Amino acid sequence: MRRGQPGGKNEHERILPSPALAPFVAHFWSVRWALEAPVVVETLPHPSVHVVLEEHGRRRRAEVAGVGTGRFVRQLAGEGHVFGIKFRPGAFRVLLGAPMTNLTDRVVPIGEVLGREGKRMARAVFSAAELEAKIAIAESFLERCLSPLPLEIERVRDLVERMATDRSLLRVEQAASALDVDLRTLQRRFRQYVGVSPKSVILRYRLHEAAERLKAPKPPSLAVLAAELGYADQAHFAREFKTVVGRTPRRFVAMEGDGASKK
Repeated sequence: MRRGQPGGKNEHERILPSPALAPFVAHFWSVRWALEAPVVVETLPHPSVHVVLEEHGRRRRAEVAGVGTGRFVRQLAGEGHVFGIKFRPGAFRVLLGAPMTNLTDRVVPIGEVLGREGKRMARAVFSAAELEAKIAIAESFLERCLSPLPLEIERVRDLVERMATDRSLLRVEQAASALDVDLRTLQRRFRQYVGVSPKSVILRYRLHEAAERLKAPKPPSLAVLAAELGYADQAHFAREFKTVVGRTPRRFVAMEGDGASKK
């Protein structure tokens, strides 16, 4: 959520999956860093599950991160590398075999969710030197253990992704209509397959857009932005923004300006 770049090296790559895994995986990702001083990174995550394999010094972690309800904050220091698999919304449900709310706001060891085979996959990924080899190992594992997505999950997945850009989906009632179900059914399917409520997904994407627009060289006025994002008034927008992002819109703009001036 900040434009300023830390001192040192910081590399971030995203690679699309094979066609066979495209219904399940949004992309594979890799982050490498070698920093001159510790830096705090913050993001507004999408409503997606991630498999995260991290090497930091001599330490290794292999985990599954469920959908979070707030921003992600992490301090990076020294040298490290993370290889990740970002799943499309709802798609991890076929691997978990349980309601996705079981993982909401949780990070658990990979073995608790993907068993011994998942732990073997993680060890193989850690041993591979090149990113292409890591992806090949992960894809081979996923192709063996994934089963076709039920149509009900596909429809929820597609609706969640549509929410990211479709301005006609600013209320839960509109999302229920798009899926052609009643509100109670919509809520139940989101708990089962996504892990958070449809209202929280709509809020997350509205605040994604708000943060991006407030980072522009000439950000819009808060009143205009609030109206365009479907808020009843600027005060309501400011409260929700602070709750999720951790600072008011005005403070966010000020910090972004400070970061840009230090480039």
